[in-house]
Amino acid sequence: MGSRDAREVRIGSRQLRLVNLDKVLYPQTGFTKAQVIDYYVRISGALLPHLRDRPLTLKRYPNGVTQPYFYEKRCPSHRPEWVRTAEADGIRFCLVNDLASLVWAANLADLELHVPLARARSYDRPDSVVFDLDPGAPADLVQCCEVGLLLRGLFDSLGLFCQAKTSGSKGLQVYVPLNTPGVSYDDTKPFARAVAELLERERPERIVSNMKKSLRTGKVLVDWSQNDPHKTTVCVYSLRAKERPTVSTPVTWEEVEACAKDRDSTSLAFESEDVIRRVGAHGDLFKPLLERKQKLPRLSRAQ
Repeated sequence: MGSRDAREVRIGSRQLRLVNLDKVLYPQTGFTKAQVIDYYVRISGALLPHLRDRPLTLKRYPNGVTQPYFYEKRCPSHRPEWVRTAEADGIRFCLVNDLASLVWAANLADLELHVPLARARSYDRPDSVVFDLDPGAPADLVQCCEVGLLLRGLFDSLGLFCQAKTSGSKGLQVYVPLNTPGVSYDDTKPFARAVAELLERERPERIVSNMKKSLRTGKVLVDWSQNDPHKTTVCVYSLRAKERPTVSTPVTWEEVEACAKDRDSTSLAFESEDVIRRVGAHGDLFKPLLERKQKLPRLSRAQ
């Protein structure tokens, strides 16, 4: 992207006017809106398949990450006519299915991309299960990695593949791809809760499954509640609105093991340029979430 404050661009057959390109959205690093858009353009090959046909909740930071933000579920009425939309949960959401729509959203200072676990055409049919591992201080990402490895061990014993990504903040998220028809949140949410409560019973000194903040000090919350049609999770490869332009980044289990062993939470802190290099070197580590087909086993909460 150029450094001029406004620019007319053509993406395929789409014409866009990008504005306030020199505005600094991450004051600590001087990261501008032009750099935000540039990141999303460069990562789009890996990102767009994960956004495709998912109702997008925009999280907009018009004056940068240190200033007030707002969520926008309803797709703005001033959108270009070529931005696709879909009705879900009584709301008409934006769909970001192509590069032009992604750049348009980034131009709105939509730094974070939040999506549900289902596509718009089958809004009540999640294609994965997610466990959001959130540390209560003084616990941090190191403890999240330890709990993530416990989750992986459990899923290994159930014959299930799972994949991890950083939240781009202080936590870790573990996904179990399903991609099989007929699965509903009535299946996935009780399963996720049973898993979280099972781990809590086995490691009560380390893990909590209850959202109550008073219970979380020094422990990792295994948040199962995201498995709900009304909830969203930050999309893989999305920027986060932190002091630095960190990214929700897919990681290998070897990297999770190393973080836990070395007790170095900074080893899994990735910014935009890091992620561009990682995808260039390794491709999309989250691609199995789009392709892997698995059946959900029955797991009683009393197990």
